[in-house]
Amino acid sequence: MKQLFIIATLFVVTSMSYSQSLDYQDLALIFSQDDVNGSARFTGMSGAFGAVGGDISSISINPAGLALYNNSAFSGTFNSRETDITSTYYGNSLTTQDQFFNISHAGAVLVFDNTFNSEWSKFALGFNYRITKDFNDSFLSQGNSGVATFTNFPLDDSTSPINYNVADEQFFNTVYNGEISELNIAFSAVHLNKLYIGASFNTYDLNFSQRSTLTEFNNDGDGNVLDANFYQENITTGNGFSLNAGFIYKLDPSFRVGLSYQTPTWFTDIIEITNITNNDGYFGDTEITVSNDNSIYNNTAGNFFPSQELIYKLKTPSKLTASAAFIIGRKGLISIDYINKSYQNIKLSNDNFVSENQFFQNDLKNTHSVNVGSEWRMDRFSIRGGYRFEQSPNKNTMNSDDLKGYSFGGGYNFGVTKIDISYSDNNRTGSYNFYPQFNNVNPTNLKQDNKTITATLTFSL
Repeated sequence: MKQLFIIATLFVVTSMSYSQSLDYQDLALIFSQDDVNGSARFTGMSGAFGAVGGDISSISINPAGLALYNNSAFSGTFNSRETDITSTYYGNSLTTQDQFFNISHAGAVLVFDNTFNSEWSKFALGFNYRITKDFNDSFLSQGNSGVATFTNFPLDDSTSPINYNVADEQFFNTVYNGEISELNIAFSAVHLNKLYIGASFNTYDLNFSQRSTLTEFNNDGDGNVLDANFYQENITTGNGFSLNAGFIYKLDPSFRVGLSYQTPTWFTDIIEITNITNNDGYFGDTEITVSNDNSIYNNTAGNFFPSQELIYKLKTPSKLTASAAFIIGRKGLISIDYINKSYQNIKLSNDNFVSENQFFQNDLKNTHSVNVGSEWRMDRFSIRGGYRFEQSPNKNTMNSDDLKGYSFGGGYNFGVTKIDISYSDNNRTGSYNFYPQFNNVNPTNLKQDNKTITATLTFSL
C-alpha cells in the first residue's frame, strides 16, 4: 500500500499492489495543506491579509493583525462549494459534480484600549474557528485498459479452471469525506501605533475517510463472464496543535510590511482503521460472480469484516509568510503575501515509515505561493478581488498541477452590522492510478475545478 503523490489535492499515482486507496505519504501531504477558508472579506481577497489585519480570519496568516481592529466584533461565515472533477481513462471522460455546504468560520475579537501605558496603547484577544481543509469530494472513472486483474473464480475447484483474462471494462469510484478544523486563540498588541505584534495557539481536529470501489467486467473468450467488485475503506481521526507568531510594521501611513512564522502542526495521535488487510488473499472486501456458476464468492460472508488499526504521529511543514500592503487612505488597499512551506520536512513516526520519510526528503520541495488581494471602498460599500497561486510540492509535476485561482466579492457596512459576500474559483490537474501493481496500465487523468460562494455576517460590539 505505497503510493506516489502528484498534486496537492486528493489526486495521486499509486505505486504498489493491493491499494486503490490513499496511503500514508499521500495522507501526510493532504493533511499538511489548507484551503483559503475564512470570512468573505478574507476569501474575496484570496487570503492576502498578512500585512492588512483587521479581520478575524487573518489570525491564520499573521495574528499581529488583530490589534488593527478598532472595535470588538463577532462574525460567522456560511460556505457553499461546487466541485467538478473530470476523469479521462482510455479515451472515456466522466464528470462528477458535487455541492457542499458548511459553516466554514466563526470568530470573535475583543479590543482593549490601554490607558495606563502610552507606548502600548491597545491590545486584542481573538478566538477563531475555521475549516482549514475540506476533504468532501468524489470522482468516477470508466474505460477499458485491456488488462484483466481478476481472472479466476475462487470457488472453481476444477482441474482446469476457467481463465477470464479478456478485459471488457473497468469502473472505479472513490468518495472522500471529512475535514480538518482549526481553533485559534490569539493575542495582539500595538507599540507606538507602528509596531503590531501577535501570537496564537492553534488546535486541530482531523476527520477523514475514503471509500473506494473497483469493478471489473471480464470474459474468457468463449462467452463466460466474470464480474468482480473490490472495496477498500480507510477512516482516520486525530488531533494536533501548532503555534503562530508575527509582526506588522507601519513604515508610513500608506505602507505596511509583515512577517509571520507558523510552526509545524504536530498530530500526536492519528488513528487509522482500514479494511486493507489480508482477507483470503484479497486486501479488501471482494465479491466475484461468474455466468456459468450459481454460487457467489464473497470474502465477507457471514459478517466477516476483518480490519486493522494503526496509531501514528505526523509533523506537517512549517510556514513562513512575508507580506506588504499599500493603504490608499480610506479609499482602498493592495496587499500581497508570499508563502514558503517546507514540505521536505514532513515526518511520519511511531511505526516503520522509512520509505515514506525518504520520499518526503527526496521527491518533495519547499513550495512558493503568492496571494494578491485588493479592496476599494465607496462610502459604506466595498468591492474586492484577489489572485492565488500555489506550487505543487512534488518535484516532478507539470505546471498545470499547480493551483491557480481568483476571487472577487463585496460588502456593505450598516454600522453595527456588516454583510460580505465573495466568489472564488480555483483549478488544477492530476492523476490517479487505481492499478498500481501494473506498469502497463495508465492512470486516470483528472481535472478539478472548485467554485465557492462565501457569505459572512459581522456584528461590531
